[in-house]
Amino acid sequence: MSSGEEPDSLITTYSPSTFAAIHPGRPAVITSSGRTVTYGELEARSCQLAHALFAHGLRPGDHVAVLLVNDHRTHEVAWGLQRSGLYLTFVNTHLAADEAAYIVNDCGARVLIASSALTSLAESLTDLTPGIELRLALGDSRPRGYASYDDFVGDCPTTPLADETEGSPMLYSSGTTGRPKGIRRPLSGLPFGTDTVLVPMLGGLMGFKEGDVYLNPAPLYHSAPLVWSMTAQRMGGTVVVMERFEPEDCLDLIAEHRVTHGQFVPTMFVRMLKLNDASRLARDTSSLQSVVHAAAPCAPEVKRRMIEWWGPVIHEYYSGTEGGGMTWIDAEQWLTHPGSVGPAVWGAVYICDDDGNVVPTGEDGVVWFGGRDNKFEYNNDPEKTEQTFNERGWSTLWDVGHLDADGFLYLTDRKLFMIVSGGVNIYPQEIEDVLVLHPAVSDVAVFGVPDPEMGEEVKAVVQPAQGSVAGPELERQILEFCRENLSHYKCPRSVDFTDALPRGENGKLYKKQLREAYWANPSSRLPT
Repeated sequence: MSSGEEPDSLITTYSPSTFAAIHPGRPAVITSSGRTVTYGELEARSCQLAHALFAHGLRPGDHVAVLLVNDHRTHEVAWGLQRSGLYLTFVNTHLAADEAAYIVNDCGARVLIASSALTSLAESLTDLTPGIELRLALGDSRPRGYASYDDFVGDCPTTPLADETEGSPMLYSSGTTGRPKGIRRPLSGLPFGTDTVLVPMLGGLMGFKEGDVYLNPAPLYHSAPLVWSMTAQRMGGTVVVMERFEPEDCLDLIAEHRVTHGQFVPTMFVRMLKLNDASRLARDTSSLQSVVHAAAPCAPEVKRRMIEWWGPVIHEYYSGTEGGGMTWIDAEQWLTHPGSVGPAVWGAVYICDDDGNVVPTGEDGVVWFGGRDNKFEYNNDPEKTEQTFNERGWSTLWDVGHLDADGFLYLTDRKLFMIVSGGVNIYPQEIEDVLVLHPAVSDVAVFGVPDPEMGEEVKAVVQPAQGSVAGPELERQILEFCRENLSHYKCPRSVDFTDALPRGENGKLYKKQLREAYWANPSSRLPT
């Protein structure tokens, strides 16, 4: 906090409005291309959107879909919707038109706000989303069927609506096991500025405070990047938004803006670690106080190397957009419990067998969260909602893992991707954690493929690192590396190569489509 600024004790509500009033010139957003939005500007612009939507007839509980790239105006839209008591659904900008249309239609949106940078996708949705009554384009051009966002907000007041209430993101799961599901919670009806759900995480567990700098390197259409960055702004921080993650750019931004906090996914760690030492170590990361990673498993050796590089500032959590519970582990705890995602900090963790019985300590089973009043439903899918809860009221993401004697959770894999070979359970994640460390491997997916004798055999599909040549010799090296580091029955029987694996920018690997290609055509050595 600079000299002359008001003390934290005067802050009574958690919203950008608080800091627009006392520090209007403080940056709320800085983009990697150098655009800055102050708290005063963020407040004024988000209020204008709220007024414009209210004048159009939207009321708390109505729904708006958002199709925006990461830029200097994304948070303006998010806050305009949040302060209006609306449901907001950010749509993955890399989806095909029919996939994006499914989400827009399923969420029941009345309004669609799209970036003019996504003109092709935006225009394709015009005929596929008949329920949309108003389409707005944010940017320099107007796709077919869209009105100008800036004309729509026009000269609307830059002051808050009367009786502002908290809205809620209704975001969609990544669809790793099927169609994405909208995760809907009842609106709280609380006054705007009183939604403090993540403040204990960012403020308490990570030590974030007013004036700190939060780096967001991931797309804002994903749950954690959106809600964590908005929480940083609720607390008076500056959010540095990367328009697209590049490892060198990320390190440059940390040094330039003296970033104190941030959230990453393991693939970002891998890409930064694979920079040459001269490039990696030349950047100053000493400002980092606390960063967190989540969303996908992190190979233990990758995490160990990150702690050696950045120091004991790296936290990890396990949770889901569903919010059934959360585990948390800091660097010191992880070094004594390597591979763990920590003990529960929200709710309680239970490990159950397929019949719902709690299993003994150390035994694998399905991970369930209980002990919290967790009210959510999968939009328009009561069957999926029912399957996610048991008779005790516990909920699950259908991950497999076990607890140790200290109550620390260790994740094994997604239940769907468990390989059963000759009656033996094999978990692909353990194999992927080994193979990603091979210098010739940029990315890897492991899953089961049909085998007439064993039922399934282990298959690896590898994206070679730059400069590595796919072929029999590289396959031999990879299999040999695997046998040196794993029990032989866990090792892939063969390796296929691909130019790119279907991994989202949130770090999640969409393995289902790979696996299904092999099961549809068992004789194929490459996905069709």
